[in-house]
Amino acid sequence: MALKAIALNATLKASGSEPSSTDRMLALIASAMSKDGVETETIRLADFNIKPGVSSDEGDGDDWPAIRQKVVDADILILGTPIWLGQPSSVSKRALERMDAFLEETDDAGRMVSYGRVAAVAVVGNEDGAHHVCAELYQALNDVGFTIAANAVAYWVGEAMGSTNFSDLEHIPETVAKAVDMLARNTVHLAKLTKENPYPGEA
Repeated sequence: MALKAIALNATLKASGSEPSSTDRMLALIASAMSKDGVETETIRLADFNIKPGVSSDEGDGDDWPAIRQKVVDADILILGTPIWLGQPSSVSKRALERMDAFLEETDDAGRMVSYGRVAAVAVVGNEDGAHHVCAELYQALNDVGFTIAANAVAYWVGEAMGSTNFSDLEHIPETVAKAVDMLARNTVHLAKLTKENPYPGEA
């Protein structure tokens, strides 16, 4: 069964600037999922004009509708964010706010357009807070209809107040590599199950 994944890179850096640690983590996850035949497309959200709001289309100049379509066309969503001020990036929050529209976008059986799609989380940063950031994203993704597999997070946190980024590392720590493999394995497994067995709708 062929599966498609969309990875949303919520770094604050636009393409062409300094390397993105979030991009490196997402690339590791995409590579791990490719072993199960999953094709992943990565979108760097900072390259687009995603207008504030909670609808699927905020009018002229809004780039979200095209990104939204890629999200609903995929079987797996990977949301990657750096940690800033102990929080998920503002870019990740903007994307989640726009996905709030899924609450009203239901089929005749009351199922959101996101039902049957599996989400995973990637977090990088140079300060404490990975578990907190993961918890925030898990809750938001679940609220807007995504299913989350066991251990569906991979993260790396550098020394507090340090200057080393994940993108600077010569070697990926073994614990991170194991977390990436577990995320990929469990997320792909659950995506196959939910694709074969859709959620029931309203009676």
